[in-house]
Amino acid sequence: MDLTRDGSTERDDARLSSTTTALTIGVLGAGRVGTAVARQAVRAEHTVKIATARPAAEIRLLTEVIVPGASAVDSYELRGADLIVLAAPLHRYRSFDVETLRGHIVVDVTNYWSEVDGRIEEFEAGLSTSEVLAEHLGEQVRLVKTLNHIGYGFIETDAKPAGTPRRRALAMAGDDEDAKELVGGFVDGLGFDVVDAGPLSAGRAFENGTPIFEGEFTAPEMERLLAEARVLVGA
Repeated sequence: MDLTRDGSTERDDARLSSTTTALTIGVLGAGRVGTAVARQAVRAEHTVKIATARPAAEIRLLTEVIVPGASAVDSYELRGADLIVLAAPLHRYRSFDVETLRGHIVVDVTNYWSEVDGRIEEFEAGLSTSEVLAEHLGEQVRLVKTLNHIGYGFIETDAKPAGTPRRRALAMAGDDEDAKELVGGFVDGLGFDVVDAGPLSAGRAFENGTPIFEGEFTAPEMERLLAEARVLVGA
């Protein structure tokens, strides 16, 4: 990948380095967040498959227009992907296709919006939203929370090659270290530094309404905010 003197790519893309293995990425959900992640994953030279609750034939044209280079598939065809990005509305989590997700590393990019979706008691009980989701999905789903605290439009416009000064950082939380390593590499390849916040419970520090959710930060700034959040909760 050729870089200009200021560290950006000539095409202004965030592409994988030659030492990074291309992955098969499944995206469950074809809304604004899911399609933005999918486009950036295509730019990073991953194989990308997109599915929704609808048959693939009904979203094929949409996929071809909005995410060129990705394939529309039925949800069961996401099985076997290296990562599955869960980008469906969180308030519908009880209807998620658990069987498709089982046995996979799943990237949780969802958020709880009580103002829009109404009050959902399980998300008000003090656990992180990802902990509630993980309990529903079961132990065979290796859930990692990230990419939820960046606006869908910035997933593409803020992406920068590794080493770019003041590159934007994203936090990541999960209980499976191997899963976090793979997800961290994926997010880095999309164009962002990654800061490990710790276990899945630490995802509370970058949910809707937190300082991290509301802003954009470099890796050192993110590390400081996560440390402050741990102090506040006594972790």
